[in-house]
Amino acid sequence: MTPGSPPTTWTDADPHAFVAAVARPARRRDAETLLGLMERATGQPARMFGPSIVGFGEYRYAYASGRTGHAAAAGFSPRAAASVVYLADGVDAHADDLARLGPHTAGVSCLYLKDLAQVDLAVLEAVVASSYAALTGGTYALRAREGGA
Repeated sequence: MTPGSPPTTWTDADPHAFVAAVARPARRRDAETLLGLMERATGQPARMFGPSIVGFGEYRYAYASGRTGHAAAAGFSPRAAASVVYLADGVDAHADDLARLGPHTAGVSCLYLKDLAQVDLAVLEAVVASSYAALTGGTYALRAREGGA
């Protein structure tokens, strides 16, 4: 986020219309799969969080720095190069499961998946459910780069 820019927040945009408009057929197919998978894993309906993140549920955070806010507790974005699954508690918190997932790359709190047909969807659903539970169990106090939950 650029200093002084407004924080990302929920919008009234239709997440199903957003997914239907994804230009790349493989990315659109994966986004449709992620809609169902994340709804099952979180028990929450899809909502747009900003212009390009499909979010599920919400968590509140309060860091030692004094920064507070809210964000989608689970979410994904169908980017050009890969589908991005957001794990705000950090990918390291899910290292054992991710070792069994299949082809992926990861950042601190982002999981990059080029083709969902090549990954174990049951493992992915378990990771999303675990991350969601960690984030929604109260006010989250750790940034992913600080060790997650």
